[in-house]
Amino acid sequence: MLRIDLGEVRAGAVETTGRIEPSDPLWHGADVALAAPVAVEGRFSRAGEQRYFWHARMETVLRLECRRCLAPVGAPFSQAMELLFLAEADAQDDDVGCYVIPSRAAELDLREAVREELLLGVPHFVECSPDCRGLCPQCGANLNAGPCGCRRARDPRWEVLSGLLPDRPNED
Repeated sequence: MLRIDLGEVRAGAVETTGRIEPSDPLWHGADVALAAPVAVEGRFSRAGEQRYFWHARMETVLRLECRRCLAPVGAPFSQAMELLFLAEADAQDDDVGCYVIPSRAAELDLREAVREELLLGVPHFVECSPDCRGLCPQCGANLNAGPCGCRRARDPRWEVLSGLLPDRPNED
C-alpha cells in the first residue's frame, strides 16, 4: 500500500509495497507512457521530529521511441529512491529534493512522489538496438528494413578526407 498512516510510523518503520496501473489518473497529463504497472517496494521510517525517510525501489516498463528510427521500444526502468518528507511547518525554501507533508495530515499518499521521481528519471534517449540504422534523411524510410533507393548526396568534405579529391590549398 502506498498510503502511510503517520501514526503507525511513529511506532516503527512501515514496509511499503504497491502497484500503480498505467490507466491510473495519476499519469494523466504526464509525458510518459507505461507498458506495465509501476511496482514499488520500500521502507518508510521516522528520521526525527516530523521528518520521515523513505527508501524504496520502483520498476516498470516504459513505452518510448527509438531515437534513430522512431520505432516503439519497451524500455525496462528501475530506480532506487531515497526521499525525505518534512512537515510543512519545518520546510525551508532551501530544502530542495524534500517532499512537504501538509499540516495536520494523518495519512500520506506516496504515489505523487513516485510519479515525480519516475518523470525525473525517464531516459531521454533509447535505441531499439545498438546497430539501428535510423531513418533516411531524404525520404524518411526506416533503413533497418533495407536500403531506401535514394541516391546519397556526396559530401565534398568526406571525399577530401577519404582521398577521392585532391586536397585544396587554403584560400585565405
